[in-house]
Amino acid sequence: MNTKLDFARTMGDRLVYIRPVVVADLPDEVQEQAEGCEQIYGVHSSDGLCLALVKDRNLAFALARQNDFSPVEVH
Repeated sequence: MNTKLDFARTMGDRLVYIRPVVVADLPDEVQEQAEGCEQIYGVHSSDGLCLALVKDRNLAFALARQNDFSPVEVH
């Protein structure tokens, strides 16, 4: 899955939220990129903006940390 990051929008807030996302709830073009997954993970800003979608939880945390964000898991 190749989703561009828009981390620049949250430069003042270094906290991001990691949460599971049901693929069936996403737009068709995003579902096509999910490669058969039923659930993926979103990296979200404090105002709820989805910054990135990734295949698994560990990747979401790694991505956030690599971009100098502090990830927190939400359900």
